[in-house]
Amino acid sequence: MLLISLHSKLHLVFALLALTAGSAGVAIADVTVDACIAQNSISHPFLAADMQSLCTLMSAIGALVGFSISGVFVHLIGPKGVFGLLTIPAALVFSVGVLLDEPHVPNFVYKEVSQKFLDAGKAMWTTLKCPEVWRPCLYMYLSFAVSLNINEGLFYWYTDSKGGPSFSQETIGYIFSIGAIGAILGAILYQNMLKDQPFRDLLFWIQLFYGLSGMLDLMLVLRINLKFGMPDFLFVVFGEAVTQMMWRLKWMPLLVLSAKLCPSGIEGTFFALLMSIDNVGMLSSSWLGGLLLHMLNVTRTKFENLWLAILIRNMLRLSPLCVLFLVPRGDPNSAILPSEMLSTTKDDTEADEANDIELVSLVNSVDGR
Repeated sequence: MLLISLHSKLHLVFALLALTAGSAGVAIADVTVDACIAQNSISHPFLAADMQSLCTLMSAIGALVGFSISGVFVHLIGPKGVFGLLTIPAALVFSVGVLLDEPHVPNFVYKEVSQKFLDAGKAMWTTLKCPEVWRPCLYMYLSFAVSLNINEGLFYWYTDSKGGPSFSQETIGYIFSIGAIGAILGAILYQNMLKDQPFRDLLFWIQLFYGLSGMLDLMLVLRINLKFGMPDFLFVVFGEAVTQMMWRLKWMPLLVLSAKLCPSGIEGTFFALLMSIDNVGMLSSSWLGGLLLHMLNVTRTKFENLWLAILIRNMLRLSPLCVLFLVPRGDPNSAILPSEMLSTTKDDTEADEANDIELVSLVNSVDGR
């Protein structure tokens, strides 16, 4: 980011490489934090939901602050100046990473790294073949993929001066920042009322209300809110807050479930695999949403069929209810992995602890008798 801010005529290829490197750094830091959470969720299963709630709450607060001040800084110092400011959070993340306490591994054999990669790959494949693991993974992918992302069409409709409310881009930024408050409320609601509920029951109601919340966009596009005397700005803010709250409520139990699916020893690697499955689902959602907008001829200036796209999206949001049987009935306090996998992991851990036992010589005690 600093490279982009300092060079006024940076080549496009180098700019893309810099952005890719920045995204990779964020992803590595995110995976490291997820690995710590997954590891602590295994060692402290009763705190798994609390840790996810805390992380989600902090993420929502960060989004609220970022959306609130981003527009102001863009106007004050320009886009390149904002890229320069982004080096400050990166330095803070690096400082926090230095403070992480992790055990020292003496006499580490670097020649065995490739073998460890192979062993981790075999362990991941063995875990994925387990029905208790691949079934929830399939549900997570489908639940994200069929929730079509048509936000691009809605964004252009928001800024349209004829059929839309004609919001400015700065106004939309403030709307998203206020919507982050809904994410904070979702994290608080999950922590205080929903964290101990069974996965399947909780995801049923959340997915149902998540699909129904999309009807707010339909009411806005059809201008039904104006018939009730509610201004566009207040209605969009309310709808964004509700959508963000329902999204967080859907996301958090899936994070807890993902942490419960990670076998000990490869927590970070396996959790990253589960998150990549979710990201592929979100990417599929964007592709399918763009395809739907293209098929309905919804462009930057044509919004006649936008209401139909929203209706189809809302109906597809309810379709994951048909495959909810893939999710285990257990709650965050129960074990998801099979007992034989847990026992194997436990035996391996005990064996490693036995190998670390230091044998103390008793000769001195005998001589001093």
